[in-house]
Amino acid sequence: MRRAEELLTLPVRVRGIHVGRPVDLIVDREHSRALGFDVLCGDEAHRFLPFAVAAVRDDEIEIFTPLVLLDFGQVGFYREQGDWMREHDGELRNVVVDADGALAPAPR
Repeated sequence: MRRAEELLTLPVRVRGIHVGRPVDLIVDREHSRALGFDVLCGDEAHRFLPFAVAAVRDDEIEIFTPLVLLDFGQVGFYREQGDWMREHDGELRNVVVDADGALAPAPR
């Protein structure tokens, strides 16, 4: 389990090559689950990275191909179903995310 705010400090890499950094965690507001990340890529574009295709390591968020970074215009479902965590002050400090994306209150 990792704190949500800690996940946003990890670089996103493909086979060790830096492709971007997460700037927000997008969560399913109804099911308390991480849907994915808003990633600021090297070309300054924001793209959606589905949580299910990302491998959270100790020092990075690893993806196996940059093709999993989706233009937000392609992912209307996530815009409708998701909440951007940074819109909720303090939420990132108070939430942990497990390996499957389930959210839980952070231990005190």
